[in-house]
Amino acid sequence: MTPEHFVGLFQDSLQLILIMVSAIVLPGLLVGLIVAIFQAATSINEQTLSFLPRLIVTLLALMFFGHWMTRLLMEYFFRLIEEMPQLLY
Repeated sequence: MTPEHFVGLFQDSLQLILIMVSAIVLPGLLVGLIVAIFQAATSINEQTLSFLPRLIVTLLALMFFGHWMTRLLMEYFFRLIEEMPQLLY
């Protein structure tokens, strides 16, 4: 296995992780921003008001993107299995 091949696999895995985490975190971040703006405009300082919508949106994002993320992970895993002989020699 050459260092270039290892760096390519590592780069692909980091890119996959970044895409999957972004799909979960960004919707919660946007909802948190909207709730924070609402709280600032109305002077409501309730912590559960910001936590609960983010939690719900994060769970909905996991439900919505779960199949897609599983497919991405399976494709990456199958590609690693196919490249296993090249990795060992």
